[in-house]
Amino acid sequence: MPTVLRIRSYRFFFVSLDRGEPAHIHVRRDSMVAKFWLEPVALERTGGFSRVDLNEIAELVYQHREKLLEGWYEFFGR
Repeated sequence: MPTVLRIRSYRFFFVSLDRGEPAHIHVRRDSMVAKFWLEPVALERTGGFSRVDLNEIAELVYQHREKLLEGWYEFFGR
């Protein structure tokens, strides 16, 4: 599970078994893991985060979307 980005207490990573899915990112903090699609950015799974946390994470995903997509295509290919 390669980590693409760490911001504050969040770890943004990919899961190698997700190759067949559209580009997305998993975000972990403690025991919670959310999943966001990257094209377009959209929440797929909340993973136990509060609405406040999800809004913060969504903003981070928007801000770093290009880097996350680069990491996706570098890891999985096009």
